[in-house]
Amino acid sequence: MTALTEEDFHRLRTVRAESPHTIRETLAGRRRRDIIRGDGRLFIIAADHPARGALAVGGSPFAMADRYELLDRLAIALRHPGVDGVLGTPDIIDDLAMLGLLDDKIVVGSMNRGGLRGATFEMDDRYTGYDVPAMVDSGIDFAKALLRVNLDDDGTAPTLASTADAVTAAARADLPIMLEPFLSRRVDGRVVNDLSPDAVMLSIAIASGLGASSASTWLKLPVVDDMERVLAATTLPVLLLGGDAGADPDDTFSSWEDALSLPGVRGLTVGRTLLYSSDIDVASAIDVAASLVHPGLTA
Repeated sequence: MTALTEEDFHRLRTVRAESPHTIRETLAGRRRRDIIRGDGRLFIIAADHPARGALAVGGSPFAMADRYELLDRLAIALRHPGVDGVLGTPDIIDDLAMLGLLDDKIVVGSMNRGGLRGATFEMDDRYTGYDVPAMVDSGIDFAKALLRVNLDDDGTAPTLASTADAVTAAARADLPIMLEPFLSRRVDGRVVNDLSPDAVMLSIAIASGLGASSASTWLKLPVVDDMERVLAATTLPVLLLGGDAGADPDDTFSSWEDALSLPGVRGLTVGRTLLYSSDIDVASAIDVAASLVHPGLTA
């Protein structure tokens, strides 16, 4: 199943080369929607992985490297009535805007992270994508920032400071911002996130206190054990993140369904788990997830 044609991609390449000014105009002029409407829940498709060098899915190290295939999969997802929006870095969002896929959708701008996987500077997570003024100027609806806290790495201090500045700027601009916090550490030379309930609760406490105001802050949290106790750590609105793309889809959907029923959870922000599942096609995966977030929806 494909959603886009070679003509679509030709038009996109032509615009980028010959009239790039129309990209910003198209993005700023798209038809926007309220963040919260209907049942008050959100289903956001995440596509911010490539810009941080995370191209692997399962056993395929370059599964997300083909931009045309990624855009096609995103088009299938965004044309589903149960998908409320998309999360991406400027390159992805610009492509989707020019393909006409962002009308009546929530656009979440990824501030991205500078600490690329495997780099000697991996914990130096200075922001390298959108900033708050650019998002406001471009009509972006929501901001997103990853926050990895490594208590054994000096790079965490400037990361905390820059994240606090972003939260403050977002609150002043009335721009919602979702923080994706983790307690991280190096294990055998690799940075891994601690997904124990206690570690997630500690990351919530740290993230919630950043910035001069928490009025615009949301949290993007993993589904872990003892989720009811974890969610008791915050009054902030929560979106659940997707998890391992290689996990059994039935187990994944079941864990999402259970977590979505808990107080404070407002929906899902999921990417590779749905876009590149080896067990179910994109349209079917999106359909199942949408039915979990919006039970009253008929696709």
